[in-house]
Amino acid sequence: MGEIASSERQITLYYSSKSTRAKQTLAYAKAEGLPILEIDILKVPLTGTQITELAGKLNMEVKDLVNQEHPAYKAHFDPHEFSTDDWIKMIRHTPEIMKQPIAVRGGKTILVETPTDIIKI
Repeated sequence: MGEIASSERQITLYYSSKSTRAKQTLAYAKAEGLPILEIDILKVPLTGTQITELAGKLNMEVKDLVNQEHPAYKAHFDPHEFSTDDWIKMIRHTPEIMKQPIAVRGGKTILVETPTDIIKI
């Protein structure tokens, strides 16, 4: 069993409070009356296991969770192939570079591309 608890009764949303898309997604979900557990990755650091688990739930590799176009990524890192452990360390030390918001409900996990995607879960 992993570290990420999920329930059919609520949506766990991993997001950055600096993200416009995340703010819009939260506002939309609340307006729809969806039960949301908010986890701001800037305030609640994810463990390496949680990052790996989220990537797995999304059928991605950890490196695919990194937004290499994000200004913080470009400011701190050069484009390069890193090991999975290195990608995890990068996300843990600079969480804003992680692609998000990520919604988890029961056995389903999605990377929210547009705020209305939240109703798909």
